[in-house]
Amino acid sequence: QVQLVESGGGSVQPGGSLRLSCAASGNIFRLNAMGWYRQAPGKERELVAVSTSGSSSNYADSVRGRFTIARDNAKNTVDLQMNSLKPDDTAVYYCHADILTTGLRRLEVWGQGTLVTVSS
Repeated sequence: QVQLVESGGGSVQPGGSLRLSCAASGNIFRLNAMGWYRQAPGKERELVAVSTSGSSSNYADSVRGRFTIARDNAKNTVDLQMNSLKPDDTAVYYCHADILTTGLRRLEVWGQGTLVTVSS
């Protein structure tokens, strides 16, 4: 199986920056799309950013221009650089990966989440 471990969450003031990291490990044959989702209290989980294996990326309108997703296939990691953070960015952020396992089985895996709090 495959595991995703997130790191980098924390508390910052509005306008500040954080960098989230996600490391994938396990029976990985190929990493396909990797991305970040978030869920704020009382709200639906939403896609923040996604990166394909071909290094293309897509962003939610609410974060475009402020967040940057980057992946390193050699290290099986994906990062989310978050700049100009706003209180509305406060949420639990989840790493997600679409994976082909060494058993040639498609698997979607979620990290446990890391909390980002933006407040004064």
